[in-house]
Amino acid sequence: MSTHDRHTNVMILGSGPAGWTAAIYAARANLAPMVLHGPARGGQLMLTTEVENYPGFEHGIMGPKLMELFEAQAARFGTRIVQAWATEVDLTKRPFTVKTATDGDFTCDSLVIATGAEAMWLDLPNEVRIRDAGGGVSACATCDGAFFKNKELVVVGGGDTAMEEANFLTRYATKVTVVHRRDKLRASKIMADRATKNPKISFVWDSAVVDVLDTNGNKKIRAVVLENLKSKERTEFACGGLFIAIGHKPNTELFVGKLDCDAKGYLVTDAKSTATKIPGVFACGDVQDSVYRQAVTAAGTGCMAAIDAERWLEANGAGH
Repeated sequence: MSTHDRHTNVMILGSGPAGWTAAIYAARANLAPMVLHGPARGGQLMLTTEVENYPGFEHGIMGPKLMELFEAQAARFGTRIVQAWATEVDLTKRPFTVKTATDGDFTCDSLVIATGAEAMWLDLPNEVRIRDAGGGVSACATCDGAFFKNKELVVVGGGDTAMEEANFLTRYATKVTVVHRRDKLRASKIMADRATKNPKISFVWDSAVVDVLDTNGNKKIRAVVLENLKSKERTEFACGGLFIAIGHKPNTELFVGKLDCDAKGYLVTDAKSTATKIPGVFACGDVQDSVYRQAVTAAGTGCMAAIDAERWLEANGAGH
């Protein structure tokens, strides 16, 4: 690969809805963007079975298929796709430098960060097997709640996110049981009150979910194993779904000390913009969004980042 091939007007880190949308818009603006797809190609949607809430797909679409379509559309307009991921970035001088583990160094005039975030899981013995099969383990009530109509569900967590998930799930579930490690919630008073006053929500205190069970290896959840953290007693608790709401971790390790992050570790961008504190560096998707975390909102900010990058390049005499 020549030196010319290693430089791009717009480098995009990440290949979820935000990254591919940024690539589509940048490519259509003749900026010849390059995408480093990262270790989790396709982002969190690769762990999702059917997506019913992305506009344009009346009967839903499988998460991996949706990402395949995003990628194909980006490639159609001339996006260069490099099957590697960044290990280090130098944002102190222009052009910016992005180092990779397997393909050497690349440079870019502008950088779009779309590295996403990862749900924090419980790391249970059967969790991954059942989750990846779409068998009833999820970290997103908004995404998956409608698949659990008329079932009894378990939510793990005690913060605002867990209370929000539990309340949302009562739209579909016959009952929601919140399992929390402590004897009181960490959630804000308004969120805690809303959950405790909901007649469809009950609580199991001082307890943890220590395993997920199916029936004869069919990968469909039938129960969770609860452990009382005081007595150490373990019991099976029948349920039709497990929602894990113990937080998300943004993929910002590369940018610690280089870009501003909020208290949760998400990249900080200017109001009504995707611009970071370094001119020419933009952030979109779940890496800077701790509130919505939806495929459609990620795609929206990916569009914004590409337009912001295009305008910045034009104002600074770079690109094209």
